[in-house]
Amino acid sequence: MPIPNPPKSIGVVLFPGFQLLDVAGPLDILNILSYTHPITLSILSSTLAPVSTAHSNPLTSNTSNTPSTLPVNSTCSQSLVPTHTFSNPPADLEVLLVPGGLGSRDERNVVEVVQYLKSAVGGLRWCLTVCTGSPLVARAGWLEERRATTNKRAFGWAKQQHPDVLWIAKARWVVDGNVWTSSGISAGIDLMYAWVADVWGEEVAGYIADCSEYERNTDPENDQFAERWGAV
Repeated sequence: MPIPNPPKSIGVVLFPGFQLLDVAGPLDILNILSYTHPITLSILSSTLAPVSTAHSNPLTSNTSNTPSTLPVNSTCSQSLVPTHTFSNPPADLEVLLVPGGLGSRDERNVVEVVQYLKSAVGGLRWCLTVCTGSPLVARAGWLEERRATTNKRAFGWAKQQHPDVLWIAKARWVVDGNVWTSSGISAGIDLMYAWVADVWGEEVAGYIADCSEYERNTDPENDQFAERWGAV
């Protein structure tokens, strides 16, 4: 059943080195939703300059599957243009999407993100995270003693950094109150469909998935990557 008074103002935070699909997958669902439902999207960052997916501080994982150096001579990145800065955000923001990405490991990239989250999350109706976006929300103090998940290749690192979070290893996404967290990268698409179904109804979510020719994972516990990357 759709909820009364669904949100109209949705935002996403960006930082250098964000993961493109963390943002583009969920936002494309919202794009299609906006054809039939009134939505205002805001893109927030530290400045109004385009924000690139390029990163200069690659993560070093506790698994051997994650490269510790960038590919030689690779120049492949994309940029998105913010609509607002963290110092001048929309006053009516109801929902915030927090992506992850290799750039989230570099304090220079995310210090202003965390500062903004500390001031913003308390006034939101929902906070949605993808991949290593959940550790950023944890740093803002909003996941203490809450159930959450994150990218399974970064799971050990997230647990070590934030032991006060009730991390769920085998989960495509986790819901704890008004905080929805998802696993790695593509899991944000399944989270967004699940959230749209919860807010606007399953018929709406199913229609958008059909329009996108996307086969949804509708089981939040269906997570083959927890074992693949050694989270369990």
